[in-house]
Amino acid sequence: MKLIPTDIKNNVLGCMIRILDENREEILEANKKDLELFKGEDQALYDRLVINDAKINGMIEAITEVKAQADPVNREISSKKLDNGLEVINKTAPFGTILIIYESRPDVTIEAAVLAFKANNKILLKGGKEAFHSNKVLVDLWHRALRENGLSTDFIEMLTLNREQTQEFLIHKSSELDLIVPRGGERLIAFVKQNAQCPVLVSGRGNNFLYVDEDASWQKSVEVILNAKTHKISACNALDKILINPNIEDYQDKVKELSNLLEDRGVEVLVDTEVKTFLTHQDIIKDKSVWDEEFLAMKCCIGEVNSVKDAIQKINDHSGGHSATIMTENSDSADLFMEQVDCAAVYKNASTRFTDGGQMGVGAELAISTDKLHHRGPLGLDQLVSNKYYVYGDGQVRV
Repeated sequence: MKLIPTDIKNNVLGCMIRILDENREEILEANKKDLELFKGEDQALYDRLVINDAKINGMIEAITEVKAQADPVNREISSKKLDNGLEVINKTAPFGTILIIYESRPDVTIEAAVLAFKANNKILLKGGKEAFHSNKVLVDLWHRALRENGLSTDFIEMLTLNREQTQEFLIHKSSELDLIVPRGGERLIAFVKQNAQCPVLVSGRGNNFLYVDEDASWQKSVEVILNAKTHKISACNALDKILINPNIEDYQDKVKELSNLLEDRGVEVLVDTEVKTFLTHQDIIKDKSVWDEEFLAMKCCIGEVNSVKDAIQKINDHSGGHSATIMTENSDSADLFMEQVDCAAVYKNASTRFTDGGQMGVGAELAISTDKLHHRGPLGLDQLVSNKYYVYGDGQVRV
């Protein structure tokens, strides 16, 4: 794949920053059409669909951050001179062509494209039909920026395919792709994995857990729980499940307090059998499959676990592998939890809402990967490259 000079890539990004700012009304009008056509009852999906001036500012900020970052392509990873005279240099290289499939969020059309382009990849954007008008305008603006710099608009393309057409594309065309990133629920991920003919990097569901250890600060725990649960319910880093050790002081009174605080903020609380004995007015968790669900709603579960090891086991059995928190003042318990919980991000005494490229110092992100190859966690600019070996010789043959 031909490498674009860094200054030209940055010129495109500079143009896009200007074009976004100059065309706010066009973007907002397109988004208004999508919002008027939205017929679903999924509040989280609707929230992710909305564009306003603050969202446009966020898009501009994301591009500005990526423009300022070092070019991740063609960096030397290692260099060796072998005994036979061969010089072996390992360098970063673009993936090639990336397909991202996502729902609702038009800002992904900006963040995914800016990252892929700066890393010298071509990207195909398959957004949801609910964001058609918003995505079309944003891709058109990308094309203006590319044309202003003499580049092909093929670098950033929008796919407008229905489910059946997408399946046909995956079956017959995905062998021409280098990577697919599905951002969505389990049905979407299963659909892509079943039909794709190329590597798939999963941006998995959330279903994030928080465990309140017997050595936790209750005040800190309450503050973190309320933030993680209610700050933004539509985010994949929102909290769904709360596990509490019954050995904390004034256990029942504290759990009742927490339940009341959650209810006061409009959160529906489900409880397990043990907690139901004293939170009698709350609905019981009737099916254990509820522990596997990502809610993306003002809803959570509270359950009882007797030890940090029990918490680890429950989280590893049910979480989406995204984020998990332990609230404790005991360093040994925290270390055990953070080492053994199988999630992309593990926390001690902090909200799961920090699992985000910008918050974790990565910058704009393509997705939060819950896979273990080739990267786990926020997929930022430095993670959107592969590698290539350059081997220089002078007629060497292997004997």
